Amino acid sequence: MISKEKLEMLNYYNKGLELYRSRKFQEAKDNFKKCLEIVPGDGPSEVYIDRCNIFSQNPPPSDWDGVFVMTTK
Repeated sequence: MISKEKLEMLNYYNKGLELYRSRKFQEAKDNFKKCLEIVPGDGPSEVYIDRCNIFSQNPPPSDWDGVFVMTTK
């Protein structure tokens, strides 16, 4: 059974993904930050916060399909 906290975190995470795919990076980042408040150290949320920061500074092309392409190692 999933805990109440995990369920709440997953709701924020799913909303963050939806916003991320809609190119609403600041709003998505806010949702992923909420995830970290509930589950500190959540790796996927941390990754998406980083990606939101990158795309806020350098928006993806208009034909972006939601995939993040790493340019450095």
